[in-house]
Amino acid sequence: QVQLVESGGGLVQAGGSLRLSCAASGIIFSINAVGWYRQAPGKEREWVAEITSDDKTNYVDFVKGRFTISRDNAKNTVYLQMNSLKVEDTGVYYCYVTRILNLRTYWGQGIQVTVSS
Repeated sequence: QVQLVESGGGLVQAGGSLRLSCAASGIIFSINAVGWYRQAPGKEREWVAEITSDDKTNYVDFVKGRFTISRDNAKNTVYLQMNSLKVEDTGVYYCYVTRILNLRTYWGQGIQVTVSS
C-alpha cells in the first residue's frame, strides 16, 4: 500500500521560507517521478514542481528561482524548499508520485501553507 505523508507546512510572512517534506512508504521515490501540486482557495489544483528518476527537475514558471525540489533516496523523502514566499503561494500543497511502471499516480493528504502579508 502506497502512503505519502507531507509535513513542514504552516504560517509564514511574505518573504520567508518553508521546507515541505513528503515521506513515502510502499513505493520507491528514486525510480519514479515525484512532485508537488498546490491548490489555492477557490482555485483549481495546479502543478508546481517535479523531480524525475534521473534527477531532472522541472518547475512552473511562477516558482522558478524561488522553489527547489530535491530528493533523499536514503530516507525515501522528497523536499520542496520554498524561499521568497508570496501571499499568492498560499494554498494546500500535495505531494504526488507517478509510478513509471504503470503511470498510476498516488497522492498525499495535503498540507496547508499560509503566507501572510
